[in-house]
Parts: sequence; structure tokens; C-alpha cells
Amino acid sequence: MTTFVDRVELHVAAGSGGHGCASVHREKFKPLGGPDGGNGGRGGDVMLVVDQSVTTLLDYHHKPHRSATNGKPGEGGNRSGKDGQDLILPVPDGTVVLDKAGNVLADLVGHGTSYVASQGGRGGLGNAALSSARRKAPGFALLGVPGDFQDIVLELKTVADVALVGYPSAGKSSLISVLSAAKPKIADYPFTTLVPNLGVVTAGETVYTIADVPGLIPGASQGKGLGLEFLRHVERCSVLVHVLDTATLESERDPVTDLDIIEEELKQYGGLGNRPRMVVLNKIDVPDGKDLAEMVRPELEARGYRVFEVSAVAHMGLKELSFALAEVVGSARAAKPKEEATRIVIRPKAVDDAGFTVVQEEEGLFRVRGEKPERWVRQTDFNNDEAVGYLADRLNRLGVEAVLVKAGARSGDGVAIGPEENAVVFDWEPTVMAGAEMLGRRGEDHRLDTSRPAAQRRRDKQAERDDADKEYDDFEPF
Repeated sequence: MTTFVDRVELHVAAGSGGHGCASVHREKFKPLGGPDGGNGGRGGDVMLVVDQSVTTLLDYHHKPHRSATNGKPGEGGNRSGKDGQDLILPVPDGTVVLDKAGNVLADLVGHGTSYVASQGGRGGLGNAALSSARRKAPGFALLGVPGDFQDIVLELKTVADVALVGYPSAGKSSLISVLSAAKPKIADYPFTTLVPNLGVVTAGETVYTIADVPGLIPGASQGKGLGLEFLRHVERCSVLVHVLDTATLESERDPVTDLDIIEEELKQYGGLGNRPRMVVLNKIDVPDGKDLAEMVRPELEARGYRVFEVSAVAHMGLKELSFALAEVVGSARAAKPKEEATRIVIRPKAVDDAGFTVVQEEEGLFRVRGEKPERWVRQTDFNNDEAVGYLADRLNRLGVEAVLVKAGARSGDGVAIGPEENAVVFDWEPTVMAGAEMLGRRGEDHRLDTSRPAAQRRRDKQAERDDADKEYDDFEPF
């Protein structure tokens, strides 16, 4: 059964915002006390947070679909809806977040580092929040914005100071087991190690981590064996240690040839050319292994490698190797640039940035794109004429109508707001007061206008009853 997963595709959905409420306060002797509809709650975010206790992405392999909760709708009496609960997804240290195209979205290193993978939708405003001196009693509320849905890829790249690389059965697992307290699986057959193993080593005052990467073979960088699947785990390491088998039973192999083959695979994988290298000639407790190590050592040193002869089984040469690794790791840490204090970067919006664009896609069709217009469309209840009129007013104040005129739009042309797969299309009428002839003074409830004579208010109420009776009389049963 699979116990280690270092790459998964995750489908995350943030919570949608709750709808605002359109309500009118009522009490005895005061049936129309003004708008009191509350706002909808915000939808929950989906967040990835580094947790040191998590070492694998196995949980997301079994359950790749994750979603946060929605915000609650607003209610009358100025009661706002409850916000949706954020969904916190713990991930291992060293997790890289990518989109479906392979672009890096975030590199999560360090306990507590977080990334919002999917943003929750904002809640819709209730009619109490929409009221103003000009719009005293809105008969509508804004809808909640749907939460984002994202398909992302999580890749785990082990965070370690030293990586042990080499052929299968070269003794990497045995070496990490004696240098640290790690207890990897050890056996006398190839590909015993199926997952990277981490161990912590203390050498004097230096403490560093060491990773045992599954064995590499020719063609690993192209996917042969286990190499391609786990080569990413050496990317963050400061030092690469070649573990070479000096007692192999394969006649066509020798330490120098093994080194050349592994170096070629690392070169084909890319991005590892600047890592310092060290060579460990393992299994010198075997007589033939000791002789071979003494034979190839001068050639390896001539290439510029620091060479150590060790035996993981007999615990020979381990102290020297451990302190040499600590020295190289300390130098690598000292060479890293110091983290500067967090700077707050302010990027003011350009003077000529209208916040939207208008593009003529074909004859008689214009497309409007922009964060505000698209969000306003999603928040509009198109079954409510007053809400549609409010949307028209907002778009006009933003300057959409003026830009359409400059772009050559004419009465009756189609205007699409939003992306092609999810756009709202309507026939454009170049007038600021579009629809006002049916709505009167948009957003005002004449029932609350006490400045009109009582006789006029009674006539208006009677007209409303007549309209309701007419709608009832026109209804035809099936």
C-alpha cells in the first residue's frame, strides 16, 4: 500500500459569499420603517499552511477535492450572515504549488508559511447598506460572489542539507542509518529504498539534515527506474554526496564509471551544477573493496573531489565524513544572503487605468473585462428591475458607457461583460437613464415619501392594486 506521495493534483473550491437581504422594518403603527436587510457573510478561503508534523501528501492523494464553507445569507433586522469557515490544509515543508500549466505559484518553505490557494467570495450587501439619501428604500440586495475554484498541483521537494545519491544497493540507506537516528529499510537487493529518508546529524556544534534518495540508474532523468520521480528531492540540498560501491559484484561496473553515469543524469535533470560534491567510497570492510578504493581514489581526487573511504557496516571513517559534511554545510549556510526585513511595496494605480477594458470582438459585439464590472454582474439579481438599474448606474459611474461610445458602439449592439465562457450579454442603449421610464426614480420607494399629499399616496396605492389585479386577471391556467 502506498505510504509516501510527493506529487498530487488538488481541486480546491473556496466558499461562496452569502446573499444580502432585502427587508423592510415593520412594527405596530409603522409598517414601513425603512430598510433593515443585513449583509451576507464572506465565503471561506482555502489555505495551504506548512506543518512540520506532515511529511507526505498522501492524504490529498486519497481525497483530492477540498472545499471551504459558504457564507450565510443576511437577514432582516440588520442581521448579517455568518462568515464561512476557512479551510486550512497542512502540507509538508518544501511543498511547491503549481498551476496546471506548470507555473510556480508558491514555494512553501518554513513552518507556518501559508498560501491562499482559493479566495472566498465576498458577501452581498443588504438593502440597509445600499440605502442613501437618494435611495432611501432599495427594494433589492446584492448577491454573494461565488468562491474561486482552482486546480493546482502540489510537489514536495525535500528540505535537507545533504543528499546521498548513487546506484541502488550502494549503501546509502546503511550510511544514513549510522550517521543519524533514521531507520530506513535495508536489504541486499536493488531499489530497497522506495521513498526519500531523512535523518538529523550532529557534528560538534553543527546540526544538519541528510537525505537518502532512492537509487539512480542510467536513464533516470528520462523516467527510467525511480530516478525522475525523486530527483526533485535533491534540488534544495546544499551538498551532493556520491556514494560509490567498491564491492559490487557486477563486472561491468566500477566506482569511476558509476560516478560518471550519475553525474550525467544530474546534468540532464538540470539545475544542480553549482552544488558542491563529495565522494564516499563505501564497503571498504570487504578486502576487494578496500583495494579498489585505494586504486580509484587518486583519479577522483585529481578531478577535484574530496574523497572519503568508509564502511557503514564496520563504522569505519564515519567521524571524519560527518565533520567534513558539517564544514561544507556551514559554509553553504554562511554564503546564503541574509533575509532582509519585510518591505511594504506600494504600487499606486496608473492615472489612466480605468479598471476595465472594452474590446470590439466582431461587428456589433463589444466585450467588457475588468474585476469590478465582472463582480458587479455576478452580484446582480437580473429578475429584479431595480437591481438591474442599479447595475447600470454603477457601470455608468465607472465610465463604461463613455468608453463604449468612444469605441464606436451604437444602439442595439451587443455588450458582453465577463469571459467568453461565462459572460452576461445584453443589447446596449446609450443612455444614462436606461430603464428609468419604467422604474421612476430608481431605488426610491414612493411609499416612504411623506412629502406627497395624502390623496396622491392613496391614488398610487390604488394603482398598485389595479396592477396586481390586472396581473391576476391575465393569468391563464394550464
